[in-house]
Amino acid sequence: MKTVLITGATGDVGTHLRRELAGKYKLRLSDRRPLKNKSKSESFLKADISKMSDALRITKGADAIVHLGGYSVEGPWEGILKANIIGCYNVFEAARRNGVKRIVFPTSNHAVGFYRRDQTIDHRVYPKPDSRYGVSKVFGEALGSLYADKYGMEMFMIRIGNVNPAPIDKRRLAIWFSPRDLAQLVSIGIDHPGIRFEIVYGVSGNTRSWYDNSNAVRLGYRPQDDAETHAAEVLAREKPGDPRAEMYQGGVFVHVEEVPNPAAPKKGKKK
Repeated sequence: MKTVLITGATGDVGTHLRRELAGKYKLRLSDRRPLKNKSKSESFLKADISKMSDALRITKGADAIVHLGGYSVEGPWEGILKANIIGCYNVFEAARRNGVKRIVFPTSNHAVGFYRRDQTIDHRVYPKPDSRYGVSKVFGEALGSLYADKYGMEMFMIRIGNVNPAPIDKRRLAIWFSPRDLAQLVSIGIDHPGIRFEIVYGVSGNTRSWYDNSNAVRLGYRPQDDAETHAAEVLAREKPGDPRAEMYQGGVFVHVEEVPNPAAPKKGKKK
């Protein structure tokens, strides 16, 4: 059974992924926040990936890494720089030093968020980030390409849409990624032989998708879910949004300076 390190394991995506992958791999979980409700089959290492010493410690002995750790929304440059630029470099470099060849990097739809919603794009389009957060994900993709070509590592880039049990608004009808489809695509990233550098879209088989995800299909991805089953309910409660946000695939990220950070400490609680 492969030992798979999941960074950012306490976040929403990490929590879904842990549940879906339980029993398939030996899961080594890491985050700078403490982990609650750890199962007997999981191990946990508290770490801050902006520190190289921590990145080296958690990656040692892993067979593959799913690098979810980082600042997950648009926000201040200082936070994104520390978590998504320095942290990403540290994890990739620590993996190289420790001989871990396979990395699954969930990049983001926000790396290409300034494409219009009336366009269908594939994995070969030029990046058009919609935010500083999106820029950091483009950096991760470029860094992965470097480590694949220069060091022979195996890099699987997933431009994730939105992971949730169900889509929550009209935009998510195009980019929804069900937890079980997430687990399927991540497993392909961990196990598929012959990976060098691949970019795929992390979305379910959505009728309204903006993405030609044929590269994922080529590698064996067969999504089981379609957001269209939730469309009537979602559209019934949808209200008109900002015209610019409605034009582009990135939604509100194209015009806001900050989105509430789900990982931020709640007011009144100590960090």
